[in-house]
Amino acid sequence: MSGSVSASRLRRSTPRSLRVALLGACCAAALASPSRAQSPESPVELDEITVSGKGGKPSSGPNLSVKTGAGSRLGLTPLETPASVDVVSGDVVRDRGQASIAEAVTQNAAGFSFIGTPGNGFGAYSSRGFTGVSSVTTLYDGVRLYPGNGTVTFPFDTWTVDRIEVLRGPASVLYGEGAIGGAINIIPKKPLYEERRNEARAVVGTDGQVGLAAGSAGPINEKFAYSFDVAASRGDGWMDRGDYKNLAFSGALNWRPTDELSVTLTHDGGHNQPSRYFGTPLKGSGNVEKDWIGENYNVRDGVIRFNDNITQLKAEWTPNETVTLRAVGYYVTANRLWRNAEGYKWNEGTERVDRSSFIAIKQEQEQIGARADATIRTELFGMANEAVVGFDVNRFDFRRLNNGGYRAPDLNPSLPPKGFDPGEYGSASSYGKDYKAITTQYSFFIDDRLKLTDQISLVAGLRYDHPEVDFRGYRLVNGALPRSKTVLDSLSWRVGAVYEPVKNLAVYAQYSEAADPVTSILSLPPGSSGYKLSKGRQVEAGVKQSLWDDRFEWTLSAFYIEKKDLLAPNPNKPGSPSEQIGKQSSRGVEASVGVELGHGWRVDANATILDARYDEFFGSGNVDYKGNTPNAVPETLANVWATWRFAEDWKAQAGLQYVGKTYTSASNDHKRPAYALVNAGLQWKPTAYATLDLRVKNLFDKTYAYTGGDSQWYFGAPRTAELALHLKF
Repeated sequence: MSGSVSASRLRRSTPRSLRVALLGACCAAALASPSRAQSPESPVELDEITVSGKGGKPSSGPNLSVKTGAGSRLGLTPLETPASVDVVSGDVVRDRGQASIAEAVTQNAAGFSFIGTPGNGFGAYSSRGFTGVSSVTTLYDGVRLYPGNGTVTFPFDTWTVDRIEVLRGPASVLYGEGAIGGAINIIPKKPLYEERRNEARAVVGTDGQVGLAAGSAGPINEKFAYSFDVAASRGDGWMDRGDYKNLAFSGALNWRPTDELSVTLTHDGGHNQPSRYFGTPLKGSGNVEKDWIGENYNVRDGVIRFNDNITQLKAEWTPNETVTLRAVGYYVTANRLWRNAEGYKWNEGTERVDRSSFIAIKQEQEQIGARADATIRTELFGMANEAVVGFDVNRFDFRRLNNGGYRAPDLNPSLPPKGFDPGEYGSASSYGKDYKAITTQYSFFIDDRLKLTDQISLVAGLRYDHPEVDFRGYRLVNGALPRSKTVLDSLSWRVGAVYEPVKNLAVYAQYSEAADPVTSILSLPPGSSGYKLSKGRQVEAGVKQSLWDDRFEWTLSAFYIEKKDLLAPNPNKPGSPSEQIGKQSSRGVEASVGVELGHGWRVDANATILDARYDEFFGSGNVDYKGNTPNAVPETLANVWATWRFAEDWKAQAGLQYVGKTYTSASNDHKRPAYALVNAGLQWKPTAYATLDLRVKNLFDKTYAYTGGDSQWYFGAPRTAELALHLKF
């Protein structure tokens, strides 16, 4: 399925590439300074940070010595945590040119693949055999971002990111139901007291790409500090009518009235209008017509808009060495608008593309909540013990407005595959209320770490969640307005042990239980009110080691996960609604390594080998899918990044991302082929405060599809290039 994109698209991008090169040369000449200092203390060496001891700032690699909240609320390092944890540095992500959260996660963390579409807000992933926003949870600065109708959008830009913390495997004990595959926690940049940060970035690239970003942080006085970052970008996109634009921002003000008390007010958000692209139809079973790729079968006036905001007020008080109290209140809003033709299927009889799913929807979502916890450090029978006890309360108000599938009467639902008029959706101003769902939830949690000896620790966690969903429909169903109330309790827990026979070598094992909703809790319809949460359990064991002052780190883990109570047709009740009788499992091995080889070389790599299957599952027509691989689950994944500082002020780097073949449905009749992408970059520091990067993504112009079903695939971008100027002052 590999091959080049059409020559016409390449011709369109060539003049832009030439302009990019000329602009880069001018910028470099203007920035170069022959009198630049060349001392070891020059700030030029601060661009790549290495970890130095516990609690250090993350850099490349597994970052085993960096304290994180991904694996527990105890602030343990990955080396101290009986789970698979990745800490991805925001500095490294930006240095590698990974502008989106999806790129940062899938190209750096082990075992994640991207399956994002406009319908899920480009926020869906596959991890350890489980897929979608109901099984891989996204958080922002520790706040769970709940999907309404399966859509989580924010955050999307990496400029505002300090680091990304990733937990692979069940995370329900930390974040509640819906995290059996893993959790991704994006931590924004923070206010600074000890130093100042002022930076700016300008990016130009092929397909009309233009981006600007700026940020600043530092002390206001002895008691106040701030941070503020903003990034905007736009472009024409690589497909027809693929224009996009977005804006991301993050701000924080910290107040420290005493050494023991800290109060922080933050506001973060994003406005995102991605390319209005819903994929390309296939010509038969997995048959890709390459000259169709890049065509946009959506309507001319299609709309995709996401507006998200999150405001938090945090307080942390440590009155003495044994107690720390934390509290946070947060308010989240998410407003989304779609107006598109989303479904495309090749009609062999007419030799045309049939369009369907003419959908115009508005979603309005509000979340208000609070979390409080206490960390208590004591001794238990002479052994050091640390526990976190707390609660979380939330109220969600989710509203969906629908125009009832209206489209202009003259809008053609059938198009030739090329040379067509896409038409216009028409007026969709008469949105009617579809339904409203109010969800109230409270949770209690406890994490505990007991040090049996200097070498052996026990880590355990327990969480109880109690969501209540009040669904109120505004459209008649069977002659009545539907309304339902549903309670979905869940109890998740984990226990694990870490054995450190020698310093910085840890062997661990853990057992955990978790829960997944069968659909988004916030938009649970009356027909699903009788469903319960799907239950899951995991057994995991592994080893981690850090050597040479953290210049060489490696991890190896093996796991088994089982999930039951999946929705599936009952073979003994033909034609009846699906029941929670399905079961699936996965088993696999994950490994990662980061090593500084000397002579300017560094290599970071990870790999996953997975065996995912349905253990009990039937499809339509009572077809037994037992033993089949779940759809959208690649069973082999790998990433490699190599960096070479081949001369003073010069650095070259390249990354390889491999995603194995993926089945497009539970029947396993069709599959998307495996693909390998190569990204490369060349960096020059003409002055102590400036960095110039030339990057090429998809260097070998691979044609690949990253998600989609049996008849319609979403393709990734062809080869693109960009030039980025980064200033620190």
